[in-house]
Amino acid sequence: MQPERILKKSNSKVWDYTESEGQYIYRGENWDIVVNCTPFRVTLRDKNGKLLVQTNNMADTTCLHKDKPFPLGLVRNMKTWQCHFALSLSLSPGEKIFGGGESFTRLDKRGQKMVMYAKDPHGTEFEGMYKPIPFFMSSRGYGMWFHTTAPFTADIGKECNLGNVAYLYEDSIDISFSVGTPKEVLRAYTAEVGRCERPPLWSFGLWMSRITYQSQHEVLETAEKLRHYRIPCDVIHIDTGWFEEEWRCDYQFAKERFPDPQGMIQQLREMGLRVSLWQNTYFTPENPLYQELVDKGYAVADANGRLAVRDAVLDLSNPEAVEWYQEKLRALLRMGVAAIKADFGEAAPLHGQYASGKSGYYEHNLYPYRYNQAVYDITKQETGEGIIWARSAWSGSQKYPVHWGGDADNSDNAMLATLRGGLSLGLCGFSFWSHDIGGFVRQSPEELYSRWLPFGMLTSHSRCHGAPPTEPWEYSAAFLDLFRKCVELKYSLLPYIWQQAEECCANGFPMLRTLFFEFPNDPGAWLIEDEYMFGADLLVAPLFENGQYARAVYLPSGEWVDYFSGEKYLQGWHEISAAEIPIILLVRKGASIPHIAAALSTDELDWSAVEQRKY
Repeated sequence: MQPERILKKSNSKVWDYTESEGQYIYRGENWDIVVNCTPFRVTLRDKNGKLLVQTNNMADTTCLHKDKPFPLGLVRNMKTWQCHFALSLSLSPGEKIFGGGESFTRLDKRGQKMVMYAKDPHGTEFEGMYKPIPFFMSSRGYGMWFHTTAPFTADIGKECNLGNVAYLYEDSIDISFSVGTPKEVLRAYTAEVGRCERPPLWSFGLWMSRITYQSQHEVLETAEKLRHYRIPCDVIHIDTGWFEEEWRCDYQFAKERFPDPQGMIQQLREMGLRVSLWQNTYFTPENPLYQELVDKGYAVADANGRLAVRDAVLDLSNPEAVEWYQEKLRALLRMGVAAIKADFGEAAPLHGQYASGKSGYYEHNLYPYRYNQAVYDITKQETGEGIIWARSAWSGSQKYPVHWGGDADNSDNAMLATLRGGLSLGLCGFSFWSHDIGGFVRQSPEELYSRWLPFGMLTSHSRCHGAPPTEPWEYSAAFLDLFRKCVELKYSLLPYIWQQAEECCANGFPMLRTLFFEFPNDPGAWLIEDEYMFGADLLVAPLFENGQYARAVYLPSGEWVDYFSGEKYLQGWHEISAAEIPIILLVRKGASIPHIAAALSTDELDWSAVEQRKY
């Protein structure tokens, strides 16, 4: 713990330092930090003297378990004899802990154990995370950011309800605290770690995709049907099928199936559509680029200089490897491709020895950040627009939008878990996020797709993707009509979304927000994990159960207006029925929501005719 370092990065303009009988006291504008020498303890209080958090020591252990909660100190690995730091913090009665990345488990992490190690969880029903973020926020009014890329385990009152213990790989700790409301805490954290620029307007439109379009003909046919059925759309994404061999990423279009990719891209652009392409940074021995990567030393090796794993995993800590990689992407971007999907990124070899001189213990979690940065930078350089479509992340990756929620199952539980993941990631400073509408793994049942669809449209970025078919004309005529109406709702709200996106970028706020983020003084808001605020003024309650047409909705402080029916509600629990579009959408009373007439693409929106609707 280094109080001086935290204080130097504080937003407070002035802080005072005093000493008195074994205590070192740092007093800021909104907080006090007291370091007590014997017994050693660090205490953080707010400006009113309220205890926010303090380190645990041996005196805090229970009478029956002398090591519970584990006190602040060092833990020795009996196999390697290496020391690891254990940060042990107090948990107050009723305290709730949030964040830690895109976690799909319960939103309140108290009583859970989180492993801060990027991995592919193969779905949204598991504890693993594509995007572990070492930042946590407490309901008592503080946040904490671990300055590390090494894996660690956060035992948030699971083993012992009295302690929040982080077991780190390192033998020291560097951590920042911020104090205030959730907005103040997140603003302070993102001021230190970084915020993103607003992505281009077209990226907020619909992305149509499946796994996978296999040919130029199939892509153009999809585009023509989108326009024939009058469905607004801005992006067609081509996933793993544009190479000679599916999944074998060599950055070259299959010559027979995509005879004129540049002409295809131009034709789509004339229809108001842009192209996004899938790729990744793992190269199998069968990949034509594999030997080049091995010969040039661009793949992650072990301590003996051999490949760390069977595949050649591009070493993104090597500047030459990054340059090689970006040149491959540059050719595609100059062809007219608008966005690159940065898939995977969670499998950087742990036992690798990287060009940075670091081992996989420090590079594994950093790999998603390097990956996001490399793709974002070359895209911005070539197109002038900052946009990626990424699955993995680490702290700092929020500077490189957009991230999506990975491979959700096609189920009600996966839909709810997806929302929890997005809300949890948003509390870590990620402004923009998406998910595969309808689920990814199998063909989405029409009933589930119908309920997931408006949830997807009331997300900052909206993509239909997964096992085919995802296209609405492959379902019933009623679904096709519903699909069009949901997408038109999104496009009509683009002035509001665009406005809110700017505020998010300026402050490090998420577009999808927990209720308590907007209403921290409402105790009920801290308990809700199946509703969200879409920006500052829209409250969204998706329908998570098969055949559900109404649900109980908790409304925070103030008055609320049903977006579709105009019915008014006060704070508290209400049973609310959905309208034609199967979702509950309410507006904060007094809000002015700008609308625009929907168009087939963002290129065609008439910004001279924005309508302000007062609720």
